[in-house]
Amino acid sequence: MEINEFSMDFFSLAGKKAIVTGGNTGLGQAFSLALAKAGADVFVPSVMDDDGTTGPLLAATGRRYEYLKADITAPGAAAKVIATCVERFGAVDILVNSAGICPMAEVLDFGRPQWDATVAVNLTAAFELSYEAAQKMIPQKSGKIINICSLFSFLGGRWSSAYAATKHGLAGFTKAYCDELAMHNIQVNGIAPGYYATEITRKTRSNPETNQRVLDHIPAERWGEPVDLMGALVYLASRASNYVNGHLLVVDGGYLVR
Repeated sequence: MEINEFSMDFFSLAGKKAIVTGGNTGLGQAFSLALAKAGADVFVPSVMDDDGTTGPLLAATGRRYEYLKADITAPGAAAKVIATCVERFGAVDILVNSAGICPMAEVLDFGRPQWDATVAVNLTAAFELSYEAAQKMIPQKSGKIINICSLFSFLGGRWSSAYAATKHGLAGFTKAYCDELAMHNIQVNGIAPGYYATEITRKTRSNPETNQRVLDHIPAERWGEPVDLMGALVYLASRASNYVNGHLLVVDGGYLVR
């Protein structure tokens, strides 16, 4: 391909069919809206009910939005999610494994129930959904799988050992699936968000001491906003990133360099 063939259309997702797990709340909602604004139809499986804001946001883009109440950790759930998306949209071109949980407790209070629940949502469900999506993407010789990792794919985490372990695992899984699926023109990448101003971090941000501790570690001197991740997602979901594979794109305001 010659360089003069490049255009901003490389970033367009017009006609693409995307799945965003947990895509009706928090950062997942921003991911869903980003894909829709870029032209994709968006299918959202989530254990959380749509609070009534996601549908109107996506409808305003003119793209189609479908919601499925689903526990992605349940037996057979991944196959059902992929099959339902294909039934409603006709295909699956993009899978964003965004759903995640982060129970927190000190070491002596963090046992198997918290561990097992975190592994089931953050790692096993991402594997099962990616496996099922690959069954559709390989025959069509195209696809994008984007795993939402974390700074804790690189760091340890006090009071969140299972979260750090699963995010390290998700980073490794991203690289492993890239190595196998690249030959089929399927790109598998991850996004590692830093500290973002969402409901999950409200307690940390509301405490002046812990809030300042985080800010002191960020060269940008502010918490990230969901909009800061939207461009990164569109890039990795688009044709513009077709030679980017097995990469973890850190979007953290510079946190890791300080």
